[in-house]
Amino acid sequence: MTRRIVRTIVQVAIAAVFTFVVIFFLDRNFRVLPNALHEFLPTHHPGFVITDITITKCSTFNVFSSCNLDPEVWYRVEKDLYLEKATFSTAFLHIRRKREEELTPEDKVVIDVSVGRLDPGAAGGKDKGKGSPEERWEARDFGLWVKRSSKKGASDSKEAVTGVDLLFGDDATEARPGWTIVGTPLLLDASWSIPVAHITIKRGAEKAIPKPVPRVGDNGKFKIMQLADLHLSTGVGHCRDSLPEDYNGGKCEADPRTMEFVSKVLEDERPNLVVLSGDQVNGDTAPDTQSAIFKYAQLLIKHKIPYVSIFGNHDDEGSLSRAAQMELIETLPYSLSKAGPPGIDGVGNYYLEILARGSSDHSAITLYLLDTHAYSPNENKFKGYDWIKKNQIDWFHETAQSLRKNHKQYTHVHLNVAFIHIPLPEYRDGNLTFVGEWKEAVTAPVYNSGFRDALVEENVVMVSCGHDHVNEYCGLSMNEDKPALWMCYGGATGFGGYAGYGGFHRKIRIFDFDMNEGRITTWKRVEYGDTERRLDELIIVDAGRPIAPMQE
Repeated sequence: MTRRIVRTIVQVAIAAVFTFVVIFFLDRNFRVLPNALHEFLPTHHPGFVITDITITKCSTFNVFSSCNLDPEVWYRVEKDLYLEKATFSTAFLHIRRKREEELTPEDKVVIDVSVGRLDPGAAGGKDKGKGSPEERWEARDFGLWVKRSSKKGASDSKEAVTGVDLLFGDDATEARPGWTIVGTPLLLDASWSIPVAHITIKRGAEKAIPKPVPRVGDNGKFKIMQLADLHLSTGVGHCRDSLPEDYNGGKCEADPRTMEFVSKVLEDERPNLVVLSGDQVNGDTAPDTQSAIFKYAQLLIKHKIPYVSIFGNHDDEGSLSRAAQMELIETLPYSLSKAGPPGIDGVGNYYLEILARGSSDHSAITLYLLDTHAYSPNENKFKGYDWIKKNQIDWFHETAQSLRKNHKQYTHVHLNVAFIHIPLPEYRDGNLTFVGEWKEAVTAPVYNSGFRDALVEENVVMVSCGHDHVNEYCGLSMNEDKPALWMCYGGATGFGGYAGYGGFHRKIRIFDFDMNEGRITTWKRVEYGDTERRLDELIIVDAGRPIAPMQE
C-alpha cells in the first residue's frame, strides 16, 4: 500500500513538472496564459519595458521648438544633454514605457539600442544580417539607433530593454547591475568643454544587489581604508596643485589619476571596508552627480569591497541633493550606506557593526558615521562651517547606550570608532600630541556643540575626518592627563580639490584593527614618491584604549 502511494506521488510530480515545462514553453513563444498568471512565471519582467526612445532639441532662437512631449505618452529623462552649458540649446531624452501586462498587439518592444553614425545593420555594421525584416534598426536624432520587435514574447526575452538613462563624460562608467553603456557618445553639436553624453540601458528584471556583512577575519584582523575628498567631476576633471608638474608629460586629468591612485592602494592594502568621508563629488564641476558617483562605486564593486559613505560640504552642490544621492547609493552593490533615521538633522547619520570572526553574530567593531552638514546657518554670529546638531548628538548617545549590552557579549575588547567630514573644533587645539603634518588652518566650526565630549563619554577611541586637504595628522586629545580620543585626518585623495601649502602629495589613510589585542594601527599611503612606504605608522589604540605615541 505504501509503495503504491509513493508511486502515485512520484507520477503526479512528474506530470506536474512536464505540464509546467509545456506551459512555460508555449507561453514563452505564444503567450497562452492570461496576464494574471503569466506575471508569476520566471520569464516575466516586473515593472516596465521600453517601447520607444527619441530625443527632442529646442532653441531659444526658435519660439516654436519644444523639448516637451505628451507626458501621458512619453517619460522625459530630466537631464539636459548639454548639461545646461550650451548658450542657446537644450535637448532631452524621452522614452515610452509600459508594463508588460499593458502591452497591445500594436506595441513594439525595444530589444536593442546603439549610438553611432552608421546603421548598425548596414554593411560593416555590428548587426549586419541579424534579425528579421520587422526588426530593422530605426534612426533617431543625434546618432541614436533603436531596434524594436512586435514578436510575441519579445517583452520577456533577455534582450528586452527595461531601463534607459544618461551618463556623461569621456570616463563615464556604469555601476548598476544589468546596465550597460551602448555605442559611442551621442552626436551632439556641443562645445568641447561640455562633457559628452552616453546612453546607458538595462535589460531584463532587476538584478540581485550584493550587500556583504563585514566581519573580522579568522586571523582577528580587519582593515579600513578611508577615502577623503575625492572631488570627482562630470568628465575627467581638471587637476589642481598636482605634483610633480611634469607628471605624464604635464598632462593631468584629475579623475583618472585619482582613480588610478585609489586602485593601486586597494590592490596593495586589500581593505575589508572603505569609508568615503565626504566630498566624493566636486559639486561645481559635477553637473551630473550620478556620473561622478559611479566612478568610485564601479571601482569598489569591481574589487568586491563593501563601503560606507557620508557627505561633505561640496557633494550636493551639483545636480542631486543629499537625500537623492543617498537614495541612489543605497541601491548600489557593496554599498552599506544609509540615510539614517528621519527627523534627525542631515542625511547619513547611521552606524555599522563589524561582526566577530567565524559565525558569531556579536559585534566586534562599531563605526558611527554622522553628517557634519556644510556652511554655517548663522554667518553673522558663527562664520564658516556648520556643526553637528543636538538631535544628532542625542541620537548618538541613545544608539551607543542601546548597543552596550550586546557589545559586552563580545569575548574580546569591543572597539568604537567614528567618521565625519568637517573636523571638530578640538582639532585646532595646540596642546594635542601630533603625529603627521599640520599645514593649514583647521576649518572647524566656530560653534562647539560638544560632540568631542560625547564621543569620549561613549567610549569612542578614534574619530577621523577630511575637509582640510593638506592636514594629515592624528592628534591625541587628553582628559585629565589621560589619553581620551585620537582625532585623525584622512589625507586628501582627489586631484580635483586643492592641495597647495608646501608641496603636498595626495594620500590615503589606513586603519588596521587587530582584535586579538584590541589594537588599532594607522598609516598613510602617498600617490607620488615613496609609494610603497607606510607613512607615519602609529599605534593609536591598544587593549581597547587610546595610547600616547611610543617614544623613539
